[in-house]
Amino acid sequence: MSHLKPRSPQFSRREFLAASSASVAMLGMAGTSLAAQPIQRTGKPYMKLSLAAYSFNRYLPRNWPTPRDSESSMELTDFIDFCAEMNLDGTELTSYYFPEKVTQEYLMAIKAQTFRLGLDISGTAIGNDFCLPEGPARDAQLEMTRHWIDYSATMGAPVIRIFAGKIPKGDTEEAALERCTAGINESVAYAAKKGVVLALENHGGITSTPEQLLSIVSNVDDSPFFGVNFDSGNFHTADPYGDLEKIAAYAVNAQVKVAINPNNKGKKPADFKRIISILKQANYRGYVVLEYEEKDDPKVEIPKYLDELRELIA
Repeated sequence: MSHLKPRSPQFSRREFLAASSASVAMLGMAGTSLAAQPIQRTGKPYMKLSLAAYSFNRYLPRNWPTPRDSESSMELTDFIDFCAEMNLDGTELTSYYFPEKVTQEYLMAIKAQTFRLGLDISGTAIGNDFCLPEGPARDAQLEMTRHWIDYSATMGAPVIRIFAGKIPKGDTEEAALERCTAGINESVAYAAKKGVVLALENHGGITSTPEQLLSIVSNVDDSPFFGVNFDSGNFHTADPYGDLEKIAAYAVNAQVKVAINPNNKGKKPADFKRIISILKQANYRGYVVLEYEEKDDPKVEIPKYLDELRELIA
């Protein structure tokens, strides 16, 4: 990906709407475009397997962004051990399950454990909201993002899954999109200094459709430290697979769920073969991260899905 001269993250709503209405194809044709571009890769598609700690959400203590009152039967270190038992290449250490106070000593212990077990830390994730209006709450979201960029750099985690956020009550989508883009641009500029990539996830709200997601992407400054987190289960549209094809070219991280929910009319088993084919067609090189969210015991179900994915990416 070429690195072009960045523009200021502050721009008018009129400029934002004008840019959002332009197609992604036209942006790609413009040789001097400042917008984020599809990921350019050499070589054939290549994928490694990881597992998201969110798969054990019911068992892990949740401390971020706010503590959850519930008993836990696992710690993040136990999850890392499980990933090693599954012979995975990586482990995604979702931020929610870190201690409420993250210390340098804790980060170093995690880094040492993963190294000893032969695991990459494939990434982490934060539950940020960049749609908030100017004020203390928004400042806190940006500060939290900077903290996790620092933590990721310290651990050697190359990517953070980020969210866009949700439209505040009484606000407009256009205003929320503008603030979201400004927040991403500010955060990517900081992440670039630390060598951490921010991956915007299709995660409902103002990223419920590929058009919404790409309208944000088309206004993010072109940077090798920004891309999309391809989540196979989060488009609840009429054609989830077709919509995943639209965003695959921008993927810097790929997250696979075991179910899809077309038109929000009920879950159906995901077609792993089709999902991996979409990634291969986009020449994706990187981690495929299983995120198990179903009601059955993850310790029993996850090994089955990992075996299927392992065969498909070989």
